[in-house]
Amino acid sequence: MSAPLSRPIRVLVAKVGLDGHDRGAKVIASFLRDAGMEVIYTGLRQTPEMVVNAALQEDVDVIGVSILSGAHMTVFPRIMTLLNEKGINDILLTGGGIIPDEDMKKLNELGVGRLFPPGTNTGEIVEYITNWVAQNRNY
Repeated sequence: MSAPLSRPIRVLVAKVGLDGHDRGAKVIASFLRDAGMEVIYTGLRQTPEMVVNAALQEDVDVIGVSILSGAHMTVFPRIMTLLNEKGINDILLTGGGIIPDEDMKKLNELGVGRLFPPGTNTGEIVEYITNWVAQNRNY
C-alpha cells in the first residue's frame, strides 16, 4: 500500500437529476466515513454544474455519483466535460448504480473511473478510492 496521505480523502457523494432513490448513496457515504474519509453529501436533484461547483468549493479528491435513473450516459459525460473545461484533472469521477457493463466501458473510455454495480463489496470501493488518491493527489 502507498504512504499515508497528508489529509483525509474528501469525497463528494451526489445524486444527479430526478432520481429520488438515495438510500444507496447514504449507505456508501456512511462506509466511506467509517473508513476515515470526509464525505460531503449533496442531497437529491443536483445538476452536473451544481456537483462540479460543490466539488471545487469543498476541495474534494473524489466525486461519487449514485445513479439509478438510466441517465448515466448523459450525467457522467457532462460532469467530465465540466471538469475538463475548468482544467481539473486531479478529481476522480466515479460512482455506481444501475449501469450496463457496455455503458461502464464507454464511460471509462471517456475518463470516468471505475463504476460499481449494486451489491459491490464496500471494501472494494474504499480500496479503489484510497489507491487512486494515493497515486494521483497532486501535492
